[in-house]
Amino acid sequence: MKKMNYLIIVGLLAMLVSCSSDEFEKPQNLEESTDSPKNENLSVIARSTGSKVMMQAFYWDVPAGGTWWNTVSTKVQDWSNAGIDAIWLPPFSKAQNGPFSMGYDPFDYFDFGEYNQMGSTETRFGSRQELESLIQNAHNQNLSVIADIVINHNSGGDLESNTYTGTDTYTDFNPASGMFYRSATDFHPNDTHSNDSGVFGGYPDLCHDKTYVQDWLWNQPNSIAKYYKNTLGVDGWRFDYVKGFEPWVVNAWINEVGGFAVGEYWDANVNLLDSWTSNAQASAFDFACYYRMKDAFDGNDLTRLQDDMLWKRNPMRAVTFVSNHDTNEIYNGKMLAYAYILTHEGYPCIFYQDYETWLDKNKLNNLIWIHNNKAGGSTTILHADQDEYVAKRNGSPGLVVYLNNSNNWQERWVETNWNNTQIKDYTGNSTWEPYTQANGWVKIQVPPKSYSVWSSK
Repeated sequence: MKKMNYLIIVGLLAMLVSCSSDEFEKPQNLEESTDSPKNENLSVIARSTGSKVMMQAFYWDVPAGGTWWNTVSTKVQDWSNAGIDAIWLPPFSKAQNGPFSMGYDPFDYFDFGEYNQMGSTETRFGSRQELESLIQNAHNQNLSVIADIVINHNSGGDLESNTYTGTDTYTDFNPASGMFYRSATDFHPNDTHSNDSGVFGGYPDLCHDKTYVQDWLWNQPNSIAKYYKNTLGVDGWRFDYVKGFEPWVVNAWINEVGGFAVGEYWDANVNLLDSWTSNAQASAFDFACYYRMKDAFDGNDLTRLQDDMLWKRNPMRAVTFVSNHDTNEIYNGKMLAYAYILTHEGYPCIFYQDYETWLDKNKLNNLIWIHNNKAGGSTTILHADQDEYVAKRNGSPGLVVYLNNSNNWQERWVETNWNNTQIKDYTGNSTWEPYTQANGWVKIQVPPKSYSVWSSK
């Protein structure tokens, strides 16, 4: 009798477990994700991210109509040839604004342009097939693919009665993919928290302390993280608006699936940036550097380049940039700014429009080559005043970069790491090819409103 009761209880428990796991079952048309890529071409082992230069492969309001994935795909070979090692793509799942959305109002994390919902089948950028083709093409060119991950907030849910607010809220999410249904208990406020770290635009914010939310974001086999990595072939992550949730979330995600990770912690306070990277164990965009460059080049005070920045504290965690899809505040000295980040420590990121439209692509390619071939070792600032800035990289072969924000040619004696060595300006902005003295000193020059980069010939 006891044995019979035991068997009955076990059977009931099995039925309950089976019912509770139904939420995590995938529809037949979604490919099963595994802990290792199904296709060796998707493997991230052979590709590195962070050693060369990243390309932000989009801008705000790229052309709608489902053409963007194909547009980017035509460019990846040239980018790879130029010395780019990774492309950062916009959020590629279906969002509330469907064919018009840039992806930062996520609705269905598993709809990549294949379900007719939110006003379209394709996303603004194209179809799932076109996305997969782009990723494969990038991998064939030895480029890593960095996915933009928006997990702070969601948008597009239906109205439901919310016991935690006492009102109706747009927190009922029923995605056509059948993956990651959400309701009021999965958002703030709920039975776990009355609020979270930061709100964004009035959208409902996911509660990352919920086991169900963690399972769907990174833990379970068909989580967003594992599906993106193992089925789509994503190599790394750019986390949007990380001020909106605790850094342990990024840390847990990376511990589960690996890959390069960078967070958008939008703050010029280098202490906050440094703290976040330590707690998240991920890189961050160096907004401290960004705003100091704005002060330096547009504010006409190159002494600001001596200020504290994330790349100076932890260059392995700093992604430096001059502009992006959200901000473009450096105008007059933009090429000087690129000369700065592409000769200094950190992992530089180039903005699509700067490269493809606004600036001289040949000059940027030259600086990318200099970064990949000359810019090694620690950094020593040799001189800084309002108009001039000189620094050297102490690796082999190393370099000396000379920035000039004045309207006149400038010359300066500087101390290098090369003794009795002929050097040249690898930008071609100066035709001098002087020899350093026995003690390493040499005179170099730079054109007005420009830069020169010197190294052994």
